[in-house]
Amino acid sequence: MTYRMILNQTGYFGRGAISHIPTEIAARGLSKAFIVTDPVLAENGTAKRVTDLLDGAGISWEMFSDVVPNPPVEKVQAGLAAFRASGADVLIGLGGGSPQDTCKAVSVIATNPEFEDVLSLEGLSPTRNPGVPIIGVPTTAGTASETTINYVITDTARQRKFVCVDPHDIPVVAVVDPDLMDGMPRSLKVATGLDALTHAIEGYITPGAWDLSDALCLRSIQMIAKNLRQAAEGDADAVEAMGLAAYINGMAYSNVGLGLVHGMAHPLGGRYGAPHGLANGILLAPVMAYNADYTGEKYRDIAEAFGVEGAQTMPLAQARQAAVDAVAQLTADLGNPTRISQIGVDESGIADLTEDAFNDVCTPGNPRPATREDIEALYRSLL
Repeated sequence: MTYRMILNQTGYFGRGAISHIPTEIAARGLSKAFIVTDPVLAENGTAKRVTDLLDGAGISWEMFSDVVPNPPVEKVQAGLAAFRASGADVLIGLGGGSPQDTCKAVSVIATNPEFEDVLSLEGLSPTRNPGVPIIGVPTTAGTASETTINYVITDTARQRKFVCVDPHDIPVVAVVDPDLMDGMPRSLKVATGLDALTHAIEGYITPGAWDLSDALCLRSIQMIAKNLRQAAEGDADAVEAMGLAAYINGMAYSNVGLGLVHGMAHPLGGRYGAPHGLANGILLAPVMAYNADYTGEKYRDIAEAFGVEGAQTMPLAQARQAAVDAVAQLTADLGNPTRISQIGVDESGIADLTEDAFNDVCTPGNPRPATREDIEALYRSLL
C-alpha cells in the first residue's frame, strides 16, 4: 500500500506573516501580482495591507474583487478574463474559501485553456499543466484552501456545487496570518470553525486515512475543541490557533478525502445558498451518529480531544456517543443552526438534495456506505 501527500512548497505562519509575500514573489522571479478577493476585503482595508507591501517593494498589481459566496462559474470566467488582460504572472488568493477557490480555478484554466467551460474540471480534473503560481492568503480559519488540492464552484444553471480535485491548483506559498482573521464577524468565525472541525473529523475517519493524516487530523481536532468557543468571542490567541488548526487538517483532508457531511452540505449551498460551514455544522453531529459503528476506535480519540473524562476506558459504544454529544454540544453552544428548515428547506426540496448528495464526489469517502434512502432519511430527520 502506498500513500500520496501533496503539500505547499513554502508556508508562513503567525502575526505579520504577510510581510513575506513580496520576498517570495521576487525570489521566484515573478513581477506582477493579480489579487483575487471579495468586495468586503477590498473595501475594509484588508486588501490594502497586502497592496501596501507590494507597493513598498515596487511590485505592480491588479485586483479582481468581484468574488461572491459559493462562487459561480460566471465569476470564475470573469476573473479569468481580467487576469489575462492584466499581464500578471502570479496570483494572490486573498480571503476565505470563495476567493481562494475562484483563484484556483483561474490559475488552472489560465494554463489549461481547454477547460474554459469550468464545468469540465469537476471531480479528478484531468489538467496537464501546472497552474499559474498562487500565494494563498486566508482571512478565515476554515477551508484551508491555501494548502489543499481542492476547490468548489457553483453551477448556477443546475443549482449545484461541484468539487474539483487537482494537484495543479495547490498554492506554491501559503501565508497564514491571524492579523487578517481577527476582524471576522462572530458568525463567520463560527461557520468557518465548524467547517475546519468537519474537515478534521471527516479526514480522520475516512477509509483513506493513514498514520500521517491521522496525526494531522487528531491534532487539529484537539486544537479546535480547545479554541473555537474562545475564538468566536474574539480571543486573539484562540483566533491564531484556529488559523493553524485549519491549515493542519487541510494538509490531511486534501490528500485523503472527506465524507457524507460534505456530500450533503454542498447541495445546501448550491440550492439554498447556505454558507458552507453553517451547513456542515448542521450535519456534522447527525452524520457522526450515522457513521459511529463504522469508525473503529477513532471516536474514543475524538471524545478525549473534547475533554471527555474516561474516554479511553469506557465501553466503545459509550465513547462513540460521547464524541457525538461533544460535537453536538459545541454546535449548540456556538449558536449554529441545527435544522435544515432553518435555512429554508422544506419537504419539497428533499428529493433534489438527496440526488445531489448521493452523486457528490465527497460521499464515497464516507466510512459507512450511504444509499439514497439513508441520505433522504438523514435530511428528513433534520427538517
